[in-house]
Amino acid sequence: MQQQDIQELQNKIREVSVFIGPLRTEIGRTVVGQQYLVDRLILSLIADGHVLVEGVPGLAKTLAVKTLAQSISGSFSRIQFTPDLLPADVIGTRIYNADTHEFTTKLGPVFANVVLADEINRAPAKVQSALLEAMQERQTTIAGKTHPMPHPFLVMATQNPIEQEGTYPLPEAQVDRFMFKLKIDYPKRDEERMIIDRMAHPEIKLDSLAVTSLDNILEARKWLDKVYVDEKIIDYILDIVIATRPARHAELSARQSNAKLGQLANLIDVGASPRAAISLALAVKGYAFMAGRGYVVPQDVKDVAPDVLRHRVMISYEAEAENMDSDAVVKMILDELHTP
Repeated sequence: MQQQDIQELQNKIREVSVFIGPLRTEIGRTVVGQQYLVDRLILSLIADGHVLVEGVPGLAKTLAVKTLAQSISGSFSRIQFTPDLLPADVIGTRIYNADTHEFTTKLGPVFANVVLADEINRAPAKVQSALLEAMQERQTTIAGKTHPMPHPFLVMATQNPIEQEGTYPLPEAQVDRFMFKLKIDYPKRDEERMIIDRMAHPEIKLDSLAVTSLDNILEARKWLDKVYVDEKIIDYILDIVIATRPARHAELSARQSNAKLGQLANLIDVGASPRAAISLALAVKGYAFMAGRGYVVPQDVKDVAPDVLRHRVMISYEAEAENMDSDAVVKMILDELHTP
């Protein structure tokens, strides 16, 4: 792409992405100390992805996603996943009307612009799988009839890392449909003081204003597709994803002239799928868009790669014996690979 074309694209991206700042500010009026979560939710929304969030209760996960929906003039739905939940409770069902002797379709709570799937790992696999078609195909089927999801459509699922009794691990096919997996922690002391000052008033209700529209989100998606990604960046993304696949390490080590990459093979059982490469490419475009840039830089890839890969890299027993997790393995990959 010519320098002049990149500059024109840059100017247009700045113009189209102008809503990002006010959106962050408006959400920040209600949500304190979770800027990382808020930014990834906005990124996922404009990159047409979904988010899996892991964190203890009380960290404003529900508040953040609900506030996001209000701020973009979108519909919001919360589904509390429990062991007795049925697929029909999520996607909807057909109801018989005794007066008209006809069946009518009642759509489930998944039909909203922003959906919170709370404690998703508390429901059995058949209920979790009810989200699969909706998340991946942006449609769902009830009694043989297909119903499209609203646009835009974002699912944020939460799971509790400390209460494992009575939970059902998410199937790999389900986990792979999430663009990001985020791990969030407690706020800092000064942030928690702000939370007390702002929230410890039962008579005050904080309602967010609509500072942008669904049309602006859809327009942003069109321009996100035009964000320039150099071939060297694409190769870098491919190298990162391939580095998570033990069977390909010899090939990658030769390409990178780095024998240390081969040592990672013993730390990984299952690597990332091609969907991970697609998600990473989309995520870095969205990251650049949110920064008001019409092009991707290598640091964009390094910033979002852990969130894209941590749930797609299955570590080995050897890695667990060394007290390593998938985050540590992904960090090793990013440290060892040559940056373009």
